[in-house]
Amino acid sequence: MIEQGPLLERLLAGEFLCAVSDETAFRHLQDETVREQIDAYLRPLNRRLATNTDGNVYFLAWLRIDEAAREQLSRQLSDTVGSLLPMLEWLQLVQETLGRDGLAAPGDVLKPADFSSRCEDHQGLRDRLDRLASDPFFGSQSDQLDAQLKQVFKRLKEHGYLLQPHADRQYYVVTGKIDYLIDLVRFIRDEEHLPIKDQSSSSQQSLL
Repeated sequence: MIEQGPLLERLLAGEFLCAVSDETAFRHLQDETVREQIDAYLRPLNRRLATNTDGNVYFLAWLRIDEAAREQLSRQLSDTVGSLLPMLEWLQLVQETLGRDGLAAPGDVLKPADFSSRCEDHQGLRDRLDRLASDPFFGSQSDQLDAQLKQVFKRLKEHGYLLQPHADRQYYVVTGKIDYLIDLVRFIRDEEHLPIKDQSSSSQQSLL
């Protein structure tokens, strides 16, 4: 397993690997033999390699939900639920600002300049971005549009939803983690009966 060491370290650190974030690693993980080797190594750690519904992002999950795993999952779920509503609002804002029919998908290119120009011409979008940027998840303390957008994109990049291919060029690429988030929201809504429906707007619900 020495040859899989760097890949295992990234997975154990909580990374989500897709064709956008790391095409080479993603292609490597599509090899069944590699996945079996990784799962064999992870088994004593009570972890396993997992993927989302469409198979376009890989990450680690628990093998058995014992007490220790349940406690950690509970903490993770609490943190995740805190980001779900602002992320749903962000997805809706992307859809409406850029005039798209569907949700942002892996490989989509997003440019802060496009959001800036549209929000400057549309007060409703500007107000929504202002509220979204000040949400604790994004944490902007500025009332300036460019600074708010910079903070929002920075946080999305930090959480692995966006990749910035070139640090000196202001465009970002949506990663496969966005599909993982959407699958998670649907699971919570349909299976766990958490109050996402009650707290989110009808337009956010229609996204899913």
